[in-house]
Amino acid sequence: MSALLEMKGISKSFYGTQALKDVNIQISSGEIQAVCGENGAGKSTLMNIMTGILQPDEGDILFDGEKLVDLNPSQAQARGISIVHQELSLCPEVSVAENIFMGRVPEKKRGLVNFKEMRLEAEKVLARLNLKIDVKQPVGRLSISEQQMVEIAKALSINARVLILDEPTSSLTESESKILFENLLRLKKEGIAIFFISHRLKEIFHICDSYTVLRDGVYVGSGQVAEIEPDDIVRMMVGRELDQSYPDKGTEIGKSVLSVANISREDEFENISFQINEKEIVGVFGLIGAGRSETMQTVFGINQPDSGTIKLFDKDVTANNTRENIDQGLIYITEDRKAQGLFLEMDLNANVVAADLEQVTRNGMVDKKKVAAVGEKFVKIMNTKYADLEQPVKSLSGGNQQKVLLAKWLAVDPRVLILDEPTRGIDVGAKFEIHATLRELSNNGHAVMFISSELPEILGLSDRILIMHQGRLVGELDAKTATEEEVMMYASGRKDDFNN
Repeated sequence: MSALLEMKGISKSFYGTQALKDVNIQISSGEIQAVCGENGAGKSTLMNIMTGILQPDEGDILFDGEKLVDLNPSQAQARGISIVHQELSLCPEVSVAENIFMGRVPEKKRGLVNFKEMRLEAEKVLARLNLKIDVKQPVGRLSISEQQMVEIAKALSINARVLILDEPTSSLTESESKILFENLLRLKKEGIAIFFISHRLKEIFHICDSYTVLRDGVYVGSGQVAEIEPDDIVRMMVGRELDQSYPDKGTEIGKSVLSVANISREDEFENISFQINEKEIVGVFGLIGAGRSETMQTVFGINQPDSGTIKLFDKDVTANNTRENIDQGLIYITEDRKAQGLFLEMDLNANVVAADLEQVTRNGMVDKKKVAAVGEKFVKIMNTKYADLEQPVKSLSGGNQQKVLLAKWLAVDPRVLILDEPTRGIDVGAKFEIHATLRELSNNGHAVMFISSELPEILGLSDRILIMHQGRLVGELDAKTATEEEVMMYASGRKDDFNN
C-alpha cells in the first residue's frame, strides 16, 4: 500500500542542539502507527513539523505523493492533517459545538453565526465517535475523557485524513481508555491514518499496527508491532538494557515522620488516617474522583481540613500553610508541571531556586553566582538533558521538565516528599531514572509518598500501598504481595468480592 504521508530526511535544530537528524517516517490510510522514543527523542518536534507548526531545516514532506513546501498550520488543516496535543486546548466556558468549530463557525448573512447549522454539524461529527453529548453545554462540564473525545471530534471536523494523538490516555482511566481505543479502531476502518504517541507499551501493543522508534533525534527503526516484543522496543528507545523495571524495595523502615488522623474535608474526603515512615515509599492509588490529590494537598497545607489532625515529626501542623510546611521539611509536587509547577518562560536556574530564594540571596539581593551553582548542582543530580542552564524550561522535553521540577524541590532539602503523578507522560528511560532517585532518597532516610494512576508503577515502586475510593481510605496493602486484581477490587469499592 502506498504511503498517504511521508517525511524524508527531516532535520531540525534548536539552541544549537540537533533535535532531529535525517529522520524518515511514513504512514498509509487506515493504519495506526506508534511513534516511540524517550522524552527528547524528537517525537513532538517531528509532529509539529508535520502539522506546519515548525519548519524543518532540511527534508521533504509528501502528501498523496505531492511535495508540500513551506507548510503552515492552515495548509496542514486544509490537507486534513490534525493533531490532538497532550494538554487539551479547549475553552471550558464555551459550548461543545463552538469548541469543535472554533475559528471556523458557519455564518448566516451579515456575518452572524449560524448556531443551528453549527450544532447539527457538531452532532454529526460526535456521532462518528458514537458519542451522545449535548453540544450546547459548556465543555468544562464534561469529564476529562469526554473532553478528549471533543478534541478528536474537533480534529475530525476538518475532514482529517491524518490524526496525531499525543499521549491521549495520560489523564484517562482504564475504562475511558477502552472507549478511546474503540473509537480509534472505528476511525481506522474509515481509512484515517493515526499516529499514536504513548509511553505505555501495553497500549501500543493493543492498538497499533506498526511502530517507528526515534532516539536522540535520530531514526532507529520501524516495523510491524506483531513482529516485535516490548523489550525490543525499549532497547531501541533507550539504546541500552534496563536491568530491571523498578529498583529494589526498601529493607529497613525507620520511625514515623508524618501522621494523619481522621482528617475530613466536605465533599472531598472523609476520616483519612495514615502514617509514613523514614526509608519508606508509600504509593497512593484510586480511580478518578477518589480524592487522592485533594487529600494530599490538604496534608501539605494548600487547603485546611474541616476536622482531624496532621503531625509532622510529632509536631501538630494541622493549621500550617504551605510555606511553614516547606520550612519544616514537607513538600508536595503537583501533577500539573506546566500550569502549577514550573515557570516555563524562565530558565533552568531560576526554576530550580524558585521554591527557596533565601539560599541564593545576600543582603536582600539575588546572588547570580549562587543561583547558577544551585541550578547546576540539582539539574545534574536529576541527570537532566539540556543545552544551556539559561535556556527556557519550555524548550526542554516533557521528561526533562519533570526532572527540573524534581530538582526545584530537592533544592529545599525536604525530609518528606509527596509527589502527584511524578512520571505521567514521560518515557521509560526517564521513569527509570526518577524511580531510582526516589528509592535513593528513601534509602537515605527520606519518607516518600506518591500518587499514581498506573498500577504497575504502584506495585513496582511502593513498599506499602494506600487505596482510596470515593473520598475514603479503603485499603492498605504490602506491595510485595499485592496483586493488580486485589488493588483494583479495593479501588472500585469491591474489596468484599475479593475477600470472598
